[in-house]
Amino acid sequence: LPFRSEVIIEVYNILGNKVEELLNEQMNAGYYEINFNASGLPSGVYFYTIKTNSIEGKQHFTSTKKMMILK
Repeated sequence: LPFRSEVIIEVYNILGNKVEELLNEQMNAGYYEINFNASGLPSGVYFYTIKTNSIEGKQHFTSTKKMMILK
């Protein structure tokens, strides 16, 4: 994170239903790693979204990526 932000990381299934919220908190600038335990989800295609809003409200970032879970 380049600046102090409110960060939300969510996982969605192929139908667009939210299956997990991994993070929803304020975080300081820096590098972070999040572990995701997908043992309760079936194999398939999922999407994860990262949304950040700076505390000052001047900078925003959103990114959605695809991932596959194979068991």
